[in-house]
Amino acid sequence: MPIPLDYYLILSAALFTIGVVGVLIKRNPIVIFMCVELMLNAVNLTFVAFSRYHNDIGGQMMVIFVMAVAAAEVAVGLGILVSIFRNRASINVDEIDLMKG
Repeated sequence: MPIPLDYYLILSAALFTIGVVGVLIKRNPIVIFMCVELMLNAVNLTFVAFSRYHNDIGGQMMVIFVMAVAAAEVAVGLGILVSIFRNRASINVDEIDLMKG
Protein backbone atom coordinates (compact mmCIF):
# COMPACT_ATOMS: atom_id res chain seq x y z
CA MET A 1 0.00 0.00 0.00
CA PRO A 2 1.69 3.24 -1.13
CA ILE A 3 2.01 6.29 1.10
CA PRO A 4 -0.59 8.95 0.17
CA LEU A 5 0.52 12.21 -1.42
CA ASP A 6 -0.86 14.21 1.51
CA TYR A 7 1.75 12.77 3.88
CA TYR A 8 4.60 13.90 1.65
CA LEU A 9 3.11 17.38 1.32
CA ILE A 10 2.61 17.72 5.08
CA LEU A 11 6.21 16.63 5.71
CA SER A 12 7.44 19.04 3.06
CA ALA A 13 5.43 21.93 4.55
CA ALA A 14 6.80 21.14 8.02
CA LEU A 15 10.40 21.08 6.75
CA PHE A 16 9.89 24.33 4.85
CA THR A 17 8.39 25.99 7.92
CA ILE A 18 11.31 24.89 10.09
CA GLY A 19 13.68 26.35 7.49
CA VAL A 20 11.86 29.69 7.35
CA VAL A 21 11.79 29.97 11.12
CA GLY A 22 15.51 29.19 11.25
CA VAL A 23 16.33 31.86 8.67
CA LEU A 24 14.29 34.46 10.53
CA ILE A 25 15.51 33.66 14.04
CA LYS A 26 19.16 32.58 13.79
CA ARG A 27 22.06 35.02 13.50
CA ASN A 28 24.83 32.62 12.48
CA PRO A 29 25.27 32.69 8.67
CA ILE A 30 26.23 29.01 8.51
CA VAL A 31 23.02 28.04 10.28
CA ILE A 32 21.10 30.35 7.93
CA PHE A 33 22.64 28.54 4.95
CA MET A 34 21.63 25.21 6.47
CA CYS A 35 18.06 26.46 6.89
CA VAL A 36 17.97 27.63 3.26
CA GLU A 37 19.17 24.17 2.24
CA LEU A 38 16.39 22.66 4.36
CA MET A 39 13.86 24.79 2.50
CA LEU A 40 15.28 23.72 -0.86
CA ASN A 41 15.09 20.07 0.18
CA ALA A 42 11.46 20.56 1.22
CA VAL A 43 10.72 21.85 -2.26
CA ASN A 44 12.64 18.91 -3.74
CA LEU A 45 10.48 16.52 -1.74
CA THR A 46 7.37 18.19 -3.14
CA PHE A 47 8.71 17.94 -6.69
CA VAL A 48 9.47 14.24 -6.29
CA ALA A 49 6.11 13.53 -4.64
CA PHE A 50 4.14 15.20 -7.42
CA SER A 51 6.38 13.59 -10.03
CA ARG A 52 5.65 10.17 -8.60
CA TYR A 53 1.93 10.93 -8.20
CA HIS A 54 1.55 11.99 -11.84
CA ASN A 55 3.99 9.36 -13.23
CA ASP A 56 6.03 12.10 -14.86
CA ILE A 57 9.80 12.45 -14.69
CA GLY A 58 9.77 16.26 -15.04
CA GLY A 59 9.72 16.85 -11.29
CA GLN A 60 12.68 14.59 -10.72
CA MET A 61 14.62 16.39 -13.44
CA MET A 62 13.85 19.70 -11.72
CA VAL A 63 15.25 18.29 -8.48
CA ILE A 64 18.60 17.68 -10.20
CA PHE A 65 18.72 21.35 -11.27
CA VAL A 66 17.73 22.57 -7.80
CA MET A 67 20.47 20.45 -6.23
CA ALA A 68 23.04 21.89 -8.65
CA VAL A 69 21.96 25.45 -7.83
CA ALA A 70 22.05 24.64 -4.11
CA ALA A 71 25.62 23.33 -4.40
CA ALA A 72 26.69 26.48 -6.23
CA GLU A 73 24.95 28.63 -3.62
CA VAL A 74 26.82 26.91 -0.80
CA ALA A 75 30.16 27.28 -2.55
CA VAL A 76 29.67 30.99 -3.23
CA GLY A 77 28.15 31.67 0.19
CA LEU A 78 30.94 29.97 2.09
CA GLY A 79 33.51 31.82 -0.01
CA ILE A 80 31.88 35.12 0.93
CA LEU A 81 31.79 34.10 4.60
CA VAL A 82 35.50 33.20 4.60
CA SER A 83 36.31 36.56 3.00
CA ILE A 84 34.24 38.45 5.58
CA PHE A 85 35.81 36.46 8.44
CA ARG A 86 39.31 37.31 7.22
CA ASN A 87 38.49 41.02 7.16
CA ARG A 88 36.32 41.30 10.28
CA ALA A 89 37.23 38.27 12.48
CA SER A 90 33.48 37.81 13.05
CA ILE A 91 30.68 36.42 10.94
CA ASN A 92 27.75 37.59 13.05
CA VAL A 93 24.95 38.75 10.75
CA ASP A 94 24.25 41.84 12.87
CA GLU A 95 27.84 43.05 12.57
CA ILE A 96 28.18 42.67 8.80
CA ASP A 97 27.69 46.15 7.36
CA LEU A 98 30.14 46.14 4.44
CA MET A 99 27.45 47.15 1.94
CA LYS A 100 26.33 50.24 3.86
CA GLY A 101 27.24 53.50 2.16
